[in-house]
Amino acid sequence: MVGVSDGHMSPAPAGARTRVGRPLLSLALASMMDEVHAHSGAVYLMAADEPVLEMAVMAGLPRAFAAPWERVGLSAPIPVAEAVRERRLVWVGGEQEMARRYPRIAVVLPYPFALAAVPVATSAKVYGAVFVTWPGSHPPDLSERERDHLTAACGRLAVRLERAVEDSVSPHAEPDLLPSAHAAGAAGTLGTVEAARMVARLPYGLCSLDLHGRISFANAAAAELIGVPVSQLLGSQLWAAAPWLNDPVYEDRYRAALLSQHSTSFVALRPPGDWLSFRLYPSTTGLSVRVSRARAVAEMSRAGPRPGDAPSRLVTISQVLSLAGALTEAVGVQDVVQLVADEVVPAVGSQAVVMLGSRSGRLHVLGHRGYPDARVVERFDGMPLTEPTPGTHALNTGVPAFFDTREQLERLYPLRHATPDGFAAWAYLPLIASGRPVGTCVLAYAEPHLFPADERAVLTSLGGLIAQALERAVLYDAKHQLAHGLQAALLPHTLPTLPGIDAAARYLPATQGMDIGGDFYDLVPVAGLAAAVIGDVQGHNVTAAGLMGQIRTAVRAYTTVGQSPEEVMRSTNRLLIDLGAELFASCLYLRLDPGRGRAVMARAGHPPPLLRRPDGRVRVLDLAGGPLLGIDGSAVYPTTEVELAPGSVLVLYTDGLIESPGVDIEDALAELGRRLAEAGDRPLDELADELVRHSAAARERIDDVALLLLRADG
Repeated sequence: MVGVSDGHMSPAPAGARTRVGRPLLSLALASMMDEVHAHSGAVYLMAADEPVLEMAVMAGLPRAFAAPWERVGLSAPIPVAEAVRERRLVWVGGEQEMARRYPRIAVVLPYPFALAAVPVATSAKVYGAVFVTWPGSHPPDLSERERDHLTAACGRLAVRLERAVEDSVSPHAEPDLLPSAHAAGAAGTLGTVEAARMVARLPYGLCSLDLHGRISFANAAAAELIGVPVSQLLGSQLWAAAPWLNDPVYEDRYRAALLSQHSTSFVALRPPGDWLSFRLYPSTTGLSVRVSRARAVAEMSRAGPRPGDAPSRLVTISQVLSLAGALTEAVGVQDVVQLVADEVVPAVGSQAVVMLGSRSGRLHVLGHRGYPDARVVERFDGMPLTEPTPGTHALNTGVPAFFDTREQLERLYPLRHATPDGFAAWAYLPLIASGRPVGTCVLAYAEPHLFPADERAVLTSLGGLIAQALERAVLYDAKHQLAHGLQAALLPHTLPTLPGIDAAARYLPATQGMDIGGDFYDLVPVAGLAAAVIGDVQGHNVTAAGLMGQIRTAVRAYTTVGQSPEEVMRSTNRLLIDLGAELFASCLYLRLDPGRGRAVMARAGHPPPLLRRPDGRVRVLDLAGGPLLGIDGSAVYPTTEVELAPGSVLVLYTDGLIESPGVDIEDALAELGRRLAEAGDRPLDELADELVRHSAAARERIDDVALLLLRADG
């Protein structure tokens, strides 16, 4: 069983109902794990002011196992976030399924275990989530009994949290739940003095580890084999007990045994030439370790750390792997800055970070976090790289610099006297990718901080990971700016003012890809009339954007020379075929005559427009039309004349506004019509924002969105 220590929650006001037990989260989690025979688990609560889940209590295993996920964004690709987003139980049946669905977790915890994540929510509100895990021996499927127990327990917890909020009692983080420590010593651990004597006589070593990996018992044979007295072994972690055991591989075996509850082993070289075998037998309260001499393994040439090396626990292997996985997902420079602030800064014990780059011979502040006064950092932006500062020196030379105290820094760089930032120690890490410095990462510490050799090595290695991500991010941002500039150049900067017609437009690029696409729109004055066009070229790349620009220019030219709507469409279709493009385009073309209150339309495979009449009724215009442009050179595009009474609103759009996975297009179109009916009397700019804001497809865009609104003035 898991022992529960008392947690702390804010006291309820006088006279409040006493329906909430304390500690609420710990008791609920312990009961839940007991019901389904889970091995470990945790409760997350929603942060008050941001879309983040924060771990409030963990049970069964040290929190270090879940350190990379103590704070989880709701958009993160992990089970607890998915459970909250989709308001459902998420089940991961084993190691292979974890690697397939959640590779970031599998990289950090590549062990056989099963996991269930469940939202803690009422019908009105989500309060958080719970995950529980089982050893790898759990069946690949979650039983109905387990599913029902977990769902019901999380439902009860949500109701209690709801009541707590009603009673002005705010649930807080509570002490983690781990088995109570047994009394130290052989007799306390093994039950009887005679049992301890028996263990002491065995020819091989025996150790007992708690869940944190600390040695709570070791017999004399273990101490002799490891080469450390029993008194020094007790209370220390196995992989830190001797320098030659200070290898992340050995800690990984301990983690694998605890999480999978399967016995595991490793062989380590005790200098100068003694190989020892360590066999780990796990339980839910800790591990038993058998230590014995291994046969000489000449083929195992990997030497352990040198005897003089001091143990370093600056960053665990799980944190390094998690950071590496996270950085592969960083897209832009600001993503890299935020990831370093969220994962590296707390891991290494610093309090702030600055990312520096260079541009045209000058220092460029790419981003920073943790500085109370941003001006202290931003004053370095634009500084010549020839200035004698630690940031420019690290960037120019590729050599890291570490300053234990302010005095050290100011002795070498007197200019820093004029820029106090409130910090007391710094690490300047050159970010070197593809053999050249791409920037400098500055870590700042609130207190004086020593940087021993092993810590400097770890920080420099982390700098290499950050550099790879930063190089990709800088390239992505440059492409993004290029794409954004190209897209802006191909679309009209403003819509012309036309008599009798009020117009508004919106363009939103897809959230996947290069932020550029083939959607276009235009409004063209024509001898007392007006022409409007909207279209969509296949693809989200420069080719699509370039073709879109050609089509828009052609439509404008054909309109200007006086071609009728059907002729404009036929001419544009032939041009697209003559260009030899392998892309097709949909298009909707309108000739507007506000004086007569009429509009003539031609359609080429484009979604039908919506018309809101002055009385608020909305209908989808079922227009005759032809095939997509670029398919058939002989295609014809019949026209339809539509009444456009004063006060009517035409809504022209591309399919990105209504198409999204899992949503029926007819339902999306009906919802668009409902929004138009409700808000159609607003000014067109407000109406455009309203239609885009409430479109599910426009929020998470797999396609570009173009929207053109036209209102006949009364």
